[in-house]
Amino acid sequence: RQSSTLKVFALVSPDSTYDETFLTNYLSINVKPQIQRISGVGDCNVMGGDYAMRVWMKPDVMAQYNLIPSDVSAALASQNIEASTGAIGENSGNVFQYTLRYKGRLSTEEEFGEIVIRAYDDGRVLKLKDIADIELGAVTYNYEGRVKGAPGVSCMINQTAGSNANEIIKEIDAYLETVKADLPKGIEIVDIMSTKDFLDASIHEVIKTLFETILLVVLVVYIFLQSPRATLIPTICIFVALIATFAFLIVAGFTINLITLFALILVIGTVVDDAIIVVEAVQARFDMGYRSAYKAATDGVEGVSAAVVSATLVFMAVFIPVSFLGGTSGMFYKQFGLTMAAAVGFSAINALTLSPALCALIMKPNELVAPGEKPKQFSTKFRIAFEAGFGRLISKYKGGVKFFIKYKWVGVGCLALACGLLVYFMATAKTSLVPNEDTGSLFISVDAAPGTTLAETNDILTEMQRSISGIDEIQTYNQVAGFSFSGSGASHAMMMIRLKPWDLRPDKDQSYTAVIEKIYASTAHIKNAQIFIFAPPMISGYGTGNSFFVDLQDRSGRGIDALEEVTQGFIAALNERPEVQLAYTSFSSNFPQYQIDVDAAKCIRAGTTTSEVLSVLSGYYGSMYVSNFNRFTKLYRVILQAPPEFRDNMQSLDDVYVRTSNGMAPVSQFVTLTKIYGAEVLNRFNMFTSITVQGMPNPGYSSGDIIAAIEEVSQEALPTGFGYEFSGMTREEAELSESNTTAIVYVICVIFIYLILCGMYESLFLPLAVLCSVPFGLMGSYFFTKICGMESNIYTQVGMVMLIGLLSKTAILITEYGSQRRKRGMSLSAAALSAAGVRLRPILMTVLTMVVGLLPLITASGVGANGYRSLGIGTAGGMVVGTIALMFITPMFFVIFQYVEEKVMGKRKEERAAL
Repeated sequence: RQSSTLKVFALVSPDSTYDETFLTNYLSINVKPQIQRISGVGDCNVMGGDYAMRVWMKPDVMAQYNLIPSDVSAALASQNIEASTGAIGENSGNVFQYTLRYKGRLSTEEEFGEIVIRAYDDGRVLKLKDIADIELGAVTYNYEGRVKGAPGVSCMINQTAGSNANEIIKEIDAYLETVKADLPKGIEIVDIMSTKDFLDASIHEVIKTLFETILLVVLVVYIFLQSPRATLIPTICIFVALIATFAFLIVAGFTINLITLFALILVIGTVVDDAIIVVEAVQARFDMGYRSAYKAATDGVEGVSAAVVSATLVFMAVFIPVSFLGGTSGMFYKQFGLTMAAAVGFSAINALTLSPALCALIMKPNELVAPGEKPKQFSTKFRIAFEAGFGRLISKYKGGVKFFIKYKWVGVGCLALACGLLVYFMATAKTSLVPNEDTGSLFISVDAAPGTTLAETNDILTEMQRSISGIDEIQTYNQVAGFSFSGSGASHAMMMIRLKPWDLRPDKDQSYTAVIEKIYASTAHIKNAQIFIFAPPMISGYGTGNSFFVDLQDRSGRGIDALEEVTQGFIAALNERPEVQLAYTSFSSNFPQYQIDVDAAKCIRAGTTTSEVLSVLSGYYGSMYVSNFNRFTKLYRVILQAPPEFRDNMQSLDDVYVRTSNGMAPVSQFVTLTKIYGAEVLNRFNMFTSITVQGMPNPGYSSGDIIAAIEEVSQEALPTGFGYEFSGMTREEAELSESNTTAIVYVICVIFIYLILCGMYESLFLPLAVLCSVPFGLMGSYFFTKICGMESNIYTQVGMVMLIGLLSKTAILITEYGSQRRKRGMSLSAAALSAAGVRLRPILMTVLTMVVGLLPLITASGVGANGYRSLGIGTAGGMVVGTIALMFITPMFFVIFQYVEEKVMGKRKEERAAL
């Protein structure tokens, strides 16, 4: 199973008709088995104790009969048994045979009460009910749960790896609806947390963004083509490519999730590129005087087919190699990259097959307008006005290109500056694995002082409940005393809070971070517990929340006391850092304990043993599991223990007796208690004794800043022999940073693009003209991410990978056309200028469709907004900066590298000819 929680629901008795024990076992008997049978459910954990037959032995009464707990255990072992007693008449000549049946294990309190402890010669019988109270209770009383103040039991569900979370939750919810109809009066089912809420809301937002993006892209295409007919063709290609991509997702085994939907949003601005190039080429033929749509379509697609194929191969080459990366980032790249590559591949097929056919069928030649005659059609008027303005833009643009071609050192200097800024921005960028989002749920971990009883811990929770009841954004919550995300025990507790739906709290002061601040403020008066509030992790399975986790390790065997001392110094140093809002650990070695020492010599003189004394203590003070019983078609435990009132203080040892040769004697005669302090539990991380430290970053600082701060503090605060390792999402991000995966991904992308272009152009130098635009785009992406206060995370990095492909694809439009013009005999400068002027329109169209298509992501708010903005801002910023740069420097570098190519390859051809 996965460690992440899929869903939490609770069975609650609002009017307190039923207690927690009944609710726990109703859930375990009637609901849990059916949930476990649902495909994809990995675990179903009911946070409460199963039924148990509790035998509350009375030490004073047992002492009167010279009894100790082992006597009761022996009686249960000999009388609460299963037995195969055979049959009468088997293998005989009798007419009938009779099976002998023994009643087997006992099942009711009354039956257990009849167990014989002793039988006297005078006919008297001492039974278990005479020396103990017997009840159907719980196997443990270490937990106490409530839901909004009423008795309630929570159920936490985990999924198996590779299963579909939404489908599982749908089946669980459908089953729970059927359960509600059969619930006893006074019991309700309450949803506490469900990952489906966030997933559904996010997918709804993504789908809405998808349609907004399509509308904006179509609008941009219409402005440039000035023809509804021409605009219809790229629009059709969008839907054809999307449908084909969905088919690919099915074949590839991908699910429709946030990653694939993000890819589809970004791809909308890309899948129209190839169709735009074809339509623009056909439109250019009409502008040249073609009157046949068929002839214009065939000639137009023939002229751009090489550019479409090469640009598409380059774009696909960016994503396919990085899809084979491992780890969490590899999963993002794989699903995102393959979805993008498939969509762009389908769009290229559309552009070379469907688009020309549609152009021949749908498009019409331009309206002929005689000199001095006013056009009749609105589209013609708009086209003439647009073309006039665009013509002036081309003239100014060519002037700029001429400047860079003439003064090449300016372009080379700009490239060097862009590379330098890129290195600087990459080194100083705030980093995180994924952006934190409002998932609609919050977790609260509560740690009371060491040694606090369960009752006192529950009182703290009750006070917290009263304090947060006035926060309007909270819909419901549950509380569990005896367990928290930081550990189990009487002094630990937790709360799970379900916030109201996102549309009911649209304002910034109603966000989950604002709610966290309100909870901290309302519980500030609670001084006898440490309260830590956090949201669920953004990547399921990596830790318990969105806080940072680091485990300090004792690697030299110094002992837990030395490790705790080092940990406290480490936390103190960490809390002084401006990046850290709060760092703490729930570990404590100050849990009050008593060391028991048994006087073996005194035991021997009294006619008893050390093991007998310890057995008595275990029987009365511990929960001694001695037998089993069957009930409600389940197997439960029989547990011996003294009632709470016989074990509530140290003096109770005077009232607990052990059997000696001279009769019964108080246990206190043979034991000595020494008060000590120690740890409640010891943990190990990667084979070393460890203490977990967790916390939250201050607003304005990223998780990458926290990792850097921890690394710096560890060098100063950790002595020799002590180390640390990150865990949870912090570990994943740290490993990603150490491996330099981002830089490696960029290098892989560039190398693959270069190799493909080398094969296409049969040149070692000309592909460099295409790649020179990439540093500008990456620099622009980091720049806009920085000035907008965003972090560089997996979303922005995936967007940058796409950016490399898009910029290369766009630059190819210039180099491909320039190469063709050069082969026709133009000079280098003339070929570059011609290519720049002719390709300006399709370049601007493809870039604007991409950038405008990203506007819904850039301006996103609400569910998943941080992820949308991370993806949109970086990609759009890089696309704008990179496109402006490539429009001017790509023609210049084409001139440079084409010249070098001709010089080098020309000499080689001459040498080969001479041979």
